[in-house]
Amino acid sequence: MNDLSKIHPMYQFSLKAFSIVFQKAVEKAAPDESLKERVTNLIDSITFSVYQYTTRGLFECDKLTYLAQLTFQILLMNREVDVAELDFLLRSPGQTGVTSPVDFLSHQAWGGIKALSSMEGFYNLDRDIEGSAKSWKKFVESECPEKEKFPQEWKNKTALQRLCMMRVMRPDRMTYAMRDFVKEKLGSQYVAGRAPDFVTSFEESGPATPMFFILSPGVDPLKDVENQGKKLGYTFNNRNFHNVSLGQGQEIVAEAALDLAAKKGHWVILQNIHLVAKWLGTLEEKLAEYGENSHPELRVFISAEPAPSPEGHIIPQGILENSIKITNEPPTGMHANLHKALDNFTQDTLEMCSREMEFKSILFALCYFHGVVAERRKFGPQGWNRSYPFNTGDLTISVNVLYNFLEANTKVPYDDLRYLFGEIMYGGHITDDWDRRLCRTYLEEFIRPEMLEGQLSLAPGFPLPGNLDYIGYHQYIDAELPAESPYLYGLHPNAEIGFLTQTSEKLFRTVLELQPRDSHAGDRGGATREEKVKALLEEILERVTDEFNMPELLAKVEERTPYIVVAFQECERMNVLTREIRRSLRELDLGLKGELTMTSDMETLQNALYLDTVPESWARRAYPSMAGLGAWFLDLLNRIKELEAWLGDVAMPSTVWLTGFFNPQSFLTAIMQSTARKNEWPLDQMALQCDVTKKNREDFRSPPREGAYIHGLFMEGARWDAQAGIITEAKLKDLTPPMPVMFIKAVPADKQDCRSIYPCPVYKTRQRGPTYVWTFNLKTKEKPSKWVLAGVALLLQT
Repeated sequence: MNDLSKIHPMYQFSLKAFSIVFQKAVEKAAPDESLKERVTNLIDSITFSVYQYTTRGLFECDKLTYLAQLTFQILLMNREVDVAELDFLLRSPGQTGVTSPVDFLSHQAWGGIKALSSMEGFYNLDRDIEGSAKSWKKFVESECPEKEKFPQEWKNKTALQRLCMMRVMRPDRMTYAMRDFVKEKLGSQYVAGRAPDFVTSFEESGPATPMFFILSPGVDPLKDVENQGKKLGYTFNNRNFHNVSLGQGQEIVAEAALDLAAKKGHWVILQNIHLVAKWLGTLEEKLAEYGENSHPELRVFISAEPAPSPEGHIIPQGILENSIKITNEPPTGMHANLHKALDNFTQDTLEMCSREMEFKSILFALCYFHGVVAERRKFGPQGWNRSYPFNTGDLTISVNVLYNFLEANTKVPYDDLRYLFGEIMYGGHITDDWDRRLCRTYLEEFIRPEMLEGQLSLAPGFPLPGNLDYIGYHQYIDAELPAESPYLYGLHPNAEIGFLTQTSEKLFRTVLELQPRDSHAGDRGGATREEKVKALLEEILERVTDEFNMPELLAKVEERTPYIVVAFQECERMNVLTREIRRSLRELDLGLKGELTMTSDMETLQNALYLDTVPESWARRAYPSMAGLGAWFLDLLNRIKELEAWLGDVAMPSTVWLTGFFNPQSFLTAIMQSTARKNEWPLDQMALQCDVTKKNREDFRSPPREGAYIHGLFMEGARWDAQAGIITEAKLKDLTPPMPVMFIKAVPADKQDCRSIYPCPVYKTRQRGPTYVWTFNLKTKEKPSKWVLAGVALLLQT
C-alpha cells in the first residue's frame, strides 16, 4: 500500500487507518477449531479486506497494477514463483535483429521467443513453434488466446510460465491473462469487479475518518451522500447537513460549518478543496483536532480533483492518509456512455421543440457524438492527440443552442450548428489542430440533411433511430447498438490491439518499478543489481563512438548547401548527446567503484540502466522515443552510422532515412530551400509534394536530381496499397505496416494536386501530439473523412 504513492500522489495510507482495517478483518475471519485453518482464515480475511479498502480509492487504470503487485509479492514470499521467470515477465527482453520464420509472429515477437528459449523451462520453444507451425498459428491467432490451451506439452507449464509465453506472443491480451492468473492464485473474489457499495464504505467512516471523493470529469459522487443522509435524517432542510463549495473566499464559511458540525454531530460536505491551496494546512489541522474531541456523529465528506501531474499535487498527506478514498469514474464503453448522455434529458425535453423530428434526430446524434468523443480517449494518441475534459455541460448547452436555433430559423442551419458545437462548445477544450479536424469531421458525418431521410448511420450497423419517445430511445440503444468495438468510433480493430498492448506494457513497467530495491537478487544465484548495471555500463561505453570532428568536416566542404547545413547541425547535436552519455557513465563507474561519492544523479542513472529506461539526462539531449534503453541504444548507433555515411563522401545518400534526424523538419525545409534557390522561387509560396514509389530502399542507386527519396516511415490506422497507389484498409494485427520509398519534391503551393487526397500528419513517434513533423498529401479513393476518423498517420518510429 505504501508503494502506491509512487504511482499517484493521491494514494496515501496511514498505519493508523491500516490498523483499523486489520482489526476489523480479524473480527470478520471465520473461527475454526484447527489452529492451521484459523490462521489461513485470518490471512484470507486480512488480505481481502486490505485489498478492498485500497482498491476503492484507486483509478480504474491502476487497479490491475496493484492487484498484480499484491499477487507477485505474496507468491514471492511463499517462494511459489521463480525469480528469473518473474523478471522475464516484467521486462520482456527480446533478441534484436532476428527475422521471424513464421508469418503469424512479428520479428519483435520472435526476438522475445528466442530470448525465452534460452531460459530453463523453455528450451526448444523456438524449434517447436517452427516445427508445429499450424497448431501454434491457431493458438496465436485465436480471439482470446488466454482462454485456450497451449499446444503440446506446453499446456502443462506453470501459470507464470504460461504468462511469459503469452507476453511475447500476444502482449495485447496480457491484461486479460493477468486477471485469470490472479483468479487462479488468489481467488475469483479479487477480480469480480464490483466496487463495494457506498453504504459499506460509509459504515467505516467516523469523526476521525472522513470520506474523500477523488473526482473524475462528468461524475457527481455527492448524490450517494445525499441519499444516505436522507435515510438517516441528515438533510439541508433539517439544518444538520452543510454543503460548502470551495473557492472565492468560501474558507470562512467552511470553517464555521465544520465547527458547528463538530459540536452538534452534523454532516459537512466540502467540495473541490483543490481550489484553495493555502487553506489546506488549516483544514488538515482541524480534521486532526475533530478526530480527537468532537461529537461522535460528526461526518465529513471531501471532494477534490487529482492534480494533472505529481508536481502540481497539493492535497496534504494527513488528509489523504486518514480518509476513506473513493474514486468515481465515468462509465466505460459506448453502450454505457450513450445511455448516460441520454439520461441528461427527459420526455419533456424531447417535446419542447416545435420542430420535433429535426430536434429529436439532432439531439440523439449529439448524444452519440458526446459518447464517441468521451470514450475515444481510451485509444490513446490514435484516439486524440491530447486529452480533453469533455463534460456533460458541453452536451446540455449544445442541446439548448439547438433548440434556440431551430425555433428561430425556417431551415435547419446545419453549418452554423456544426460550427457552434465543434468549434465552440466542444472545440473550446481542443488545443490541437488535428484533434479539431477530427471533432469537425465527426459532426459533418453525424449532423447533415440525410439524417431526416433515415439514410444516416452513426456507426456500421447502427442507423440513426426514427421518431421515438424517451423510453423508446433507451430501448433502441439496448436492442440495436452493436457490441463494443473500435468500429463504433470509426477506428480499425487494430486500434484496440495497439491500445491493449500499451496498457499491458505500462502495467508491467509499473510493477517492475515497484519491485523492492535490494542490491541482491534473492538467493537464486542471479546477478545482483550492481553487477547488471556495471555490465551494461561497460557495454555502452565500449560501443558508443567518438564525437564527430567538426573542424575536419568543415574543411572537406566546398559549398554549404542547405543539405550540408542540416547534416552539420545533426552532427553537433549528436556530439552533445554522446558527450553526456560518456560523461555520466564514467562518473557512475567511479561511483560504483567507490572512488566518487554517489550523488542522486548517479543513483537515478543507475536505476534507469537497471530498469532498461533511457536516463533523463540523455533523453533531454536526444530525440523523442518510446523505446526501452536496449532498443534506443541500437537506434542511436544506427543514426550515427547514417550520419557517418553521409559525411564520409559529403554526398547526399540515394535515399534518406528521415527517422535518423533529431530535427526531420529541417531536412524537409532544406528540400524547399534548395529548389527555391535553383529556380529563384519565393520560399513562402512553396509546398512539398509527396509521391509514394513502388520500390524499397535497396532499389535505389542514386538520389534524384531535385528533391529527395526518403525511407523508414510507417502507417498507423490503415496501410498503403503499393499496386493501386492509394491508402486502403489495414490488415488485422498488422498495426504499423512500413511504407515504400517516398519521393519528396518542392512545388509552387498553387500547383499542388488537391483532388482525392488525404492530408496525412507525420509524427516522430506513436505518442503523436507534440512530435508532429509535417503533412504529406496521400492519394485516396475513399472519402478522406474515413481516414480522419480512423486516426490515420505516418510515423517515423513504431
